[in-house]
Amino acid sequence: MLQKKICLLGAFGVGKTSLVRRFVDTIFSDAYLTTVGVKIDKKVLTVGTEQQALILWDIAGEDEMSAVRLSYLRGAAGYLLVVDGTRPETLETAASIQTRVVAQAGRVPFLALLNKADLQEEWALPPQRLEALEAGGWLFRRTSAKTGEGVEASFQDLAALLAR
Repeated sequence: MLQKKICLLGAFGVGKTSLVRRFVDTIFSDAYLTTVGVKIDKKVLTVGTEQQALILWDIAGEDEMSAVRLSYLRGAAGYLLVVDGTRPETLETAASIQTRVVAQAGRVPFLALLNKADLQEEWALPPQRLEALEAGGWLFRRTSAKTGEGVEASFQDLAALLAR
């Protein structure tokens, strides 16, 4: 069985841990727990006819005071950049992280998850900025860790990208 290391990156409070818990354990909790360093989980998926074990590295969020440790990306087959749709500054944090990842690790397959789709009426992401990022090669998926919308499909989509 193939094992693939997948990192979850983004600002603090965007829902990285909640997405992992929804994907791995099919649960959601409103309790906010800050990730310190990295938390590692595993889930096996079937991609085509192959089984893949995704080793999920849930990396502590980034803010003005602390940057994501890109050394955690060493050996990663791909990553998910998580954005909180209700907080536009998290999109810029994701763009900054993406720039640093490319500079340090090169072009690693990734998807950008626009999380909190259950609160879409409160979203504040500028459409023209999303379009510009898409034109630059970003692939966006809408997710909600709370309802489960798009979560399984997003991990499956990334696993399929890695199987190519």
